[in-house]
Amino acid sequence: MTKRTKRTILWSIAAVLIAVIAFATYYFVAIYNQVNNFHKVGENSPFSQLTPTDTKVTAPPKWEGSERVNILMMGVDARGLKKGEIPRSDTMLVASIDPVQKKGYLFSIMRDTYVDIAGQDKQDRINTAITHGPESAMKTASDLLGIPIQYYVYTDFQGFIALVDAVGGVDFNVEKDMHYASAADKHEYDIDLKKGMQHLDGKTALQYVRFRHDALSDFNRTERQRNFLKAVADKMKSTTSIMNLPGILEKINPYIDTNMSVNDMWKLASVGYDSQMSGSGQIPPMNLLVEKNTSAGSVLGVSSERKLKEYVQDVLNGTSENGTAKPGTVSSSISDPSSGKTASEDTK
Repeated sequence: MTKRTKRTILWSIAAVLIAVIAFATYYFVAIYNQVNNFHKVGENSPFSQLTPTDTKVTAPPKWEGSERVNILMMGVDARGLKKGEIPRSDTMLVASIDPVQKKGYLFSIMRDTYVDIAGQDKQDRINTAITHGPESAMKTASDLLGIPIQYYVYTDFQGFIALVDAVGGVDFNVEKDMHYASAADKHEYDIDLKKGMQHLDGKTALQYVRFRHDALSDFNRTERQRNFLKAVADKMKSTTSIMNLPGILEKINPYIDTNMSVNDMWKLASVGYDSQMSGSGQIPPMNLLVEKNTSAGSVLGVSSERKLKEYVQDVLNGTSENGTAKPGTVSSSISDPSSGKTASEDTK
């Protein structure tokens, strides 16, 4: 091999390395710039109209990446509200991640669960907690489950649509035909899905996770939401999604608010990529759920707060034997589905 040939090979290798370094630099700078803007401040914050004491979120403890972390994820329905108004949470989920065992668990909280609202000296449906600010929602969910909640993620319908579209949609099995039409929002969010395996884009995915117009209403809907989020998480782990991550983050950025720092997001992303979802469940579980009539109407209560907290610990520690009731079964204390009305249909 001549010196000229060696020199050419060396220069070629150097050029490739420079290109790789340049791409990596651009890639990580682009990601950093997007996630650094997830926490909205000032007029960009969805909670800017609240008083300072309500808006302030206590800084979470420094996370070293070795202890369990719990994240409250809230999806809201802002249809028909004026600018500055905070909608109730249409969906509340708590993701609990164990970075040591590399396992995660997803709890979905029934939105009509009647609880003490943190900082408000009153009881109400848990989906109203966010209207008092993210700190109130985090503390209320934390008190219900008996676990510390360090972080929150807040988005709306448009944020969900943007996320699913950004990852290229999701192949998913729709378990039955789903139809619902409403003139209230000029049919923009009508639901019309056919049974079977299909490719769901942002709008059709929103139809799927919102559908609750069947006998078990929110009981089935929360299970559908957990299953679909697992599918989205799996899609996010694909090579294509990872390569497109800066673009994905750019598309969802306007619709996201969180109290996570960039460093915490890096750590969680690393842990999440290596972790497996060990399971998911409804809160309250069926065997601890009761129907209550209050001044706010028909709501869902917990028969034993102590047993609920024990159940959560058993699930997270892998010692739960019974879990929730079998899918499709309803506690005898819940309204008869054949009556056409369940507690969750009393709210928006």
